[in-house]
Amino acid sequence: MDFNSLLAALHDSTEVFTIQDIVLTITLSFALSLIIGWIYKITHRGVSYSQSYVQTLVMMAMVVGIVMLIIGSNIARAFTLVGALSIVRFRNAVKETRDVGYIFFAMAIGMACGTRFYLLAVTATLVIAALIWVMDRYDFFSKEAAVQLLKIRLPSDMTYRGLFDETFRRYVDRYDLVAMETVLAGTLTELVYSVELKRNAEVEAFLRELGELNQNNKVVLVTGQQEADL
Repeated sequence: MDFNSLLAALHDSTEVFTIQDIVLTITLSFALSLIIGWIYKITHRGVSYSQSYVQTLVMMAMVVGIVMLIIGSNIARAFTLVGALSIVRFRNAVKETRDVGYIFFAMAIGMACGTRFYLLAVTATLVIAALIWVMDRYDFFSKEAAVQLLKIRLPSDMTYRGLFDETFRRYVDRYDLVAMETVLAGTLTELVYSVELKRNAEVEAFLRELGELNQNNKVVLVTGQQEADL
């Protein structure tokens, strides 16, 4: 087989899409996933922001677009790719539940580009990104009183029942004891409460009073919106 015959055979095997289709799929997937990464960046809260995660979203959209081009309408290719990808194991845990939504967002846009639904891809990216920004801007579904973790250490021979009731009554709307354990070889007991502070509660005064009650042992109030391990 000469070189021209080889080129002709390659062209016949890829006639379902052209070079323009490939370039447009990759370029549009890249451009739209940049919007996804940008909206993720400006709406992200907390300390777990990862640049590599955002770059992975961009790469994922482009790769999924190419995968959809490869599959086309061929069912055999689809099952082959499913079988090949099923052996891949991912061990990185997703830190925030909203990150899973962005993964599906990028995948959906890549699929739309790869199946040549370009108008759908552009419209969906702009509309969904705008709605995400609106939810973040106006703080949809937030609670007026955030639930926080309060960790108090006290001597193991000190009775904790009723010890903090009066202080909690003045500073806290609601509290629940969620965990209790011994620390420092059993010399101290650590109590973990979930608390909802009152709207105008003075946090410094609250912690100071707790310190006076537990003989100035460690008192920690975990603030912020990120989940923390007990």
